[in-house]
Amino acid sequence: MTWLLLFEEWANFLLRWVHVIAGIGWIGSSFYFIHLDLSLRKREGLPEGVGGDAWQVHGGGFYHMQKYVVAPKSMPKELTWFYWEAYATFLTGFALLVAHYYMNAEIYLVDKTVLDISGTTAILLSIAGLVVGYSVYEGLCRSPLGKNDLALGAVGFAFLVFLAWFFTKIFSGRGAYIELGALIGTAMVANVAHVIIPNQRKIVKALLAGETPDPALGKAGKQRSVHNNYLTLPVIFMMVSNHYPLAFASKYNWIIATLVLVIGVLIRHFYNEGHAGRAKPWWTWAVSALLMAIIMWLSVAGSAIANAAAPRNVQFAQVQDIVSARCSMCHAKEPVWDGIAAPPKGVMLDTPDAIRQHAKGIFLQAVATRAMPPGGNMTDLPDEDRQILAAWFANGAPGI
Repeated sequence: MTWLLLFEEWANFLLRWVHVIAGIGWIGSSFYFIHLDLSLRKREGLPEGVGGDAWQVHGGGFYHMQKYVVAPKSMPKELTWFYWEAYATFLTGFALLVAHYYMNAEIYLVDKTVLDISGTTAILLSIAGLVVGYSVYEGLCRSPLGKNDLALGAVGFAFLVFLAWFFTKIFSGRGAYIELGALIGTAMVANVAHVIIPNQRKIVKALLAGETPDPALGKAGKQRSVHNNYLTLPVIFMMVSNHYPLAFASKYNWIIATLVLVIGVLIRHFYNEGHAGRAKPWWTWAVSALLMAIIMWLSVAGSAIANAAAPRNVQFAQVQDIVSARCSMCHAKEPVWDGIAAPPKGVMLDTPDAIRQHAKGIFLQAVATRAMPPGGNMTDLPDEDRQILAAWFANGAPGI
């Protein structure tokens, strides 16, 4: 059992490591090519078919980059493709989704105060959400609406806002954020796998056959690339949110997700305008800061316990009894809760010193938000006990 646990932990660690590495590679190349595309300039003397070029310096060397409007007249001997970064990110990300959320669905996906469903039902709904959500997005892109980038973007944004709300009516707050992030990530990878790369291959095939490639292929690929560009920052937020209950466990979590989508668009707009050589819209940072302030307020605005009047004189023995009864069955050296082999995130609350050491986490998880106990308060922590924990923390989290 010990060796099996060690293997599982290291496998989890390595899987997450590869996922992060692949994500860095994909996001880095995506941001670079968006920057390169926007920084190209038309100049005199460019080769036939070249729509613009750019000079860059890096690592002690100079680079002269040129972009053909459709494709060069003949294929170069060597051609670098960029797609494995995206595929590896998706494959490792889905593996993590299964390992963490599907294997522990009743803890991480289900909130019985939101919807009383089983873990198996939550998994099926999650898979259905990914399939249906992506299908709707793909249908919008391929519909007549797809010919108007602005209209498509507006409808796509409204669709994501609806999903943010809808998922919070099915899953736990943590599960809803991961589901939304997984859906966006799936759509982004599908853009690469089903549009960008296939269209590039069709262009290459036409060149090899001595034919003129269809310009619509490159245009469609660029549209999907732009979508990925604007969705990158929000999807990263969703994926790291599981570590921060103030984001996903708020009463207004779907509104927070909506504002994060807006912030992501604003920040990318700032950089995109700068890369294109236009005046940088500095106002986007002011608006983003304002929206972030609103998010911070919303994260606790729905917490009645955090702001409720609580008894002033709280004995540590009361706190210890609460934590022992409601938390330590999982957060202990040897958890007794079924399906929990090791204390989540290594947090142990089975001694007085450990409880005091994690006072801030207890407050954030069980008082400022209702992230804990998971599964929609699966250990039945009552509001009266949350108020005792609030008062204890407000008094400086004293010990015995």
